[in-house]
Amino acid sequence: MRKSSRMFYHILVGAFALLMMYPILWLAASSLKPNNEIFTTAYSLIPSRLEFVNYKTGWRGFAGTTFGTFFTNSFIIVILSTIGAVISSALVAYGLARTRFWGQRFWFVCMMATMMLPHDVILVPQYVMFAKFDWVGTFKPLIIPHFFGTPFFIFLIMQFIRTIPKELDEAAKIDGCSKYSIFYRVIVPLIGPALITCSIFSFYWRWDDFINPLIFLNNPEKFPVSLALKLFLDGESLNNWGGMFAMATLSLLPVVVVFFIFQKYIVEGISTTGLKG
Repeated sequence: MRKSSRMFYHILVGAFALLMMYPILWLAASSLKPNNEIFTTAYSLIPSRLEFVNYKTGWRGFAGTTFGTFFTNSFIIVILSTIGAVISSALVAYGLARTRFWGQRFWFVCMMATMMLPHDVILVPQYVMFAKFDWVGTFKPLIIPHFFGTPFFIFLIMQFIRTIPKELDEAAKIDGCSKYSIFYRVIVPLIGPALITCSIFSFYWRWDDFINPLIFLNNPEKFPVSLALKLFLDGESLNNWGGMFAMATLSLLPVVVVFFIFQKYIVEGISTTGLKG
């Protein structure tokens, strides 16, 4: 009885996994279909013939700008913004978790309140401010704001730091360490899982970001992949669905690679297990 119930459980879980994976499988299969078969044989995952030329035509890009440029733009935005978000969030989290100062609770509540604001609410004020800074049309609006901390990351790292005994800080103080030395030499090595978790989330969010590049970038040569895919949908001519699906499939590779390499740190970072003896 137990063996049959376990088999039924695995079959059920496998069916749900296949259901969740079907859109990705359909995307990958459609990237290898002829353009006129993508929607006429949408029910089938097996192409009548393999059209690897879709990847060639898709990579060619638009107006002399290849998808190599778009991928480079995405990596520049993602890497720099992730570094800025993680480092600044760790510093703020350490200050809130280990330092006592006037108005600490007030500023913490203000920071948490910003997490409840819909992103659409701040788009217009941000655009006005960045336009006055003459940042519109550059990568600056997509990178520099992340160097001032991300509320979710700050909260996550704070919870992790609070699991670290304060006696370690006191011992480091006795050895002559300043607060900055304690942070870099004691705290940072112990909050590695939380930092990696924040980096993974930041990578996903920035890589998939569409609305911010759409608003702040006006030069196609500076488009990231998420925005460049939109260029395939040209209402004045025949849409290159095969090339679009081919490039969309390629755009999934960095996300999948990052997930499989660092997946164990996601659970460890969120669970905030702290020190392990």
